[in-house]
Amino acid sequence: MATANFTLLDETRAVQVPVTLNGAQVRIAPVALRTALGWELKPQGLCKDDICVPTGGQPGLVSNDGVDLAGFANVVRRPLAIDLDEHAACLGVSASDRSAQLASLTAPDFTLPDLNGTRHSLSDYRGKKVLLVAYASW
Repeated sequence: MATANFTLLDETRAVQVPVTLNGAQVRIAPVALRTALGWELKPQGLCKDDICVPTGGQPGLVSNDGVDLAGFANVVRRPLAIDLDEHAACLGVSASDRSAQLASLTAPDFTLPDLNGTRHSLSDYRGKKVLLVAYASW
């Protein structure tokens, strides 16, 4: 087992977290899980705000070395990509959250510069008709 700092990407932000590596398994301490993702390990399971997910039926999810990151992603139903060589992991958005976003017909906010370098956010134009033109050179 070895310890390392991992870059954990969670939707729109990157957080450095200490982890324990055991082969291909990445374990994160409960304190780091709470700090990085807002999930707290409690007797009733993993909890965030008023949501608690039971962990009892997940053998190996929680140990003295922390919470298995892949097991955590599975329990909270979020896709996970881990690159052990680069010490990075990315937690994707859950299918139910993506589905709710699509059903809302509201585009996610983003900010891009125009040709003069002035930055524009999509949220600045809410309630107005917007034409987005995308171009790729390939």
